[in-house]
Amino acid sequence: MLDFTLNDEQRMLRDLAHDFAVKEILPVVEHYDKSGEYPWPIINKAQEIGLMNLNIPEAYGGPGVGVLEECLVAEELAWGCSGIQTATMLNQLACLPIIIGGSEEQKKQYLGGWVMDNRKMPAYCVTEPGAGSDVAGIKTVAERRGDKYVLNGTKTWITNGPVADLFVVLAKVDPNGGHRGLNFFVVERGWGVKTSKPIEKMGQHASWTSEVIMEDVEVPAANRIGPEGAGFKVAMEVFNNSRPPVAAGAVGVARRAMEEAIKYAKERKAFGQPIAAFQGVNFMIADMAMNIHAGRMLTWQSAWLADQHLPNAKEAAMAKAFCADMAMKTTTDAVQVFGGYGYSAEYPVEKLMRDAKIYQIYEGTSQIQRTIIVRELFK
Repeated sequence: MLDFTLNDEQRMLRDLAHDFAVKEILPVVEHYDKSGEYPWPIINKAQEIGLMNLNIPEAYGGPGVGVLEECLVAEELAWGCSGIQTATMLNQLACLPIIIGGSEEQKKQYLGGWVMDNRKMPAYCVTEPGAGSDVAGIKTVAERRGDKYVLNGTKTWITNGPVADLFVVLAKVDPNGGHRGLNFFVVERGWGVKTSKPIEKMGQHASWTSEVIMEDVEVPAANRIGPEGAGFKVAMEVFNNSRPPVAAGAVGVARRAMEEAIKYAKERKAFGQPIAAFQGVNFMIADMAMNIHAGRMLTWQSAWLADQHLPNAKEAAMAKAFCADMAMKTTTDAVQVFGGYGYSAEYPVEKLMRDAKIYQIYEGTSQIQRTIIVRELFK
């Protein structure tokens, strides 16, 4: 029997995230978008009230909530500001390889000790200048030397890179092994990791991304995640758990754009009546509502499957692709509803449109998601 009703704990978590977005994020959105500062005050408050590190199990001091609950929080925070939401929730992505494939010692030391107890920020390091969605094409190498690995390579577009104390890095342990020659490593900044200054971006200015450079960085063999060659499998499982919350973030951005468009359409008058009375406008808003609802349902289903430990690669790809494309269209249409004012930085839909574009690119492009969908259909 189907049940789309959230339980009391889920509603409380969603409401907590929404209240946080209203009280803590909305008042400072414009400041962080224009200044490009990292939102440390908001990050610290989110940690204090339990809106960060949601997927860290209770055994290591975290809330241990499911992917569906992550989606509820992601939608509300992204409704406030998707850049701040990305900066706030990136820890969950970075922790996933340790949660999925890490040893008990790694989980205690890094999930419990570093992240939960000491509030250290981790960063997830897969993308490189010449490899992103093609995970097996990465060039970073981890060479085994006795009881250590020596890492050499450069990662790019690494969210929270400039502020991270911990890097979860995918590298080749066997240069000739293809996707079977990869492993994640837990790498501490103090071992010689260097990061570039934040990369200037079209949108999501409150979320910092950078290059992460490793030159002869020595990492204890004990910090390899899983047996040799386990990295590709872990990376694919990470995507299946991380794509639903990313899709939920896109839903949040689109929902905010629709709400702004509705408000403006009721206030703005043309030919003696609100523009909401014109079919050309209200049909656009009706399409926004339909697509947002459809995206949320896709996202919830893909998250539910992940929480039930059922295969969800196809559904996660569908949710990610649909919601990313939907958010881009919805924010673009919201700008259209505003007309000339929508193109002005005075109004929020301009920022929402800039922020939305990245959803079609990170965590696997919309084209890659379609490739995954087709692959699953033709299995």
